Amino acid sequence: MKKLIYPVLGLAMALSLQSCIDNWKAKYYNEKTLVDDGGVTLIKNGLEGGLTEIAASQLAVKNSTNPAVVSYAKTIIADHTKADSTLKLIEADKLLTEKDTISGEHQELIDSLGKKTGAEFDKAYLEMMVKDHEEAVELFTDASDNKNQTIKTFAAETLPTLQMHLDKAKELAGSK
Repeated sequence: MKKLIYPVLGLAMALSLQSCIDNWKAKYYNEKTLVDDGGVTLIKNGLEGGLTEIAASQLAVKNSTNPAVVSYAKTIIADHTKADSTLKLIEADKLLTEKDTISGEHQELIDSLGKKTGAEFDKAYLEMMVKDHEEAVELFTDASDNKNQTIKTFAAETLPTLQMHLDKAKELAGSK
């Protein structure tokens, strides 16, 4: 029995030590990301913008009575869901671990939108889409010459879709 206790204790100590090492790795592994500040900005702002536009567009599908606005909102949901899933993969690959959320400012806009209906909703929603997409086009244009090839490629491939969203939002806002 005494001979068995030492191997069991040794195994327990080895497992304990391994778990301590794993915790240390988890704590310090992500202090250095694999992208520069421009890449971090694209990922974080891109994800937040996407989440915000999806939430606002879900409201548009529910609150708008204009078929063109509803169709536009459905396009936004589909395109941004696809882009966000790609960005989340890039985020994980580049060792970024912050929680992706909608900012307080954007949440206030969404809450305000939720209280509107009909033409009043459409006007506010389209104004928001124009503003947000102007910011997104600028963000992705800046990132399209990033040093990191993954960020650069994603930004360059996504930019035409964002520009199309901006143009369509302006067109719909002008027809109101």
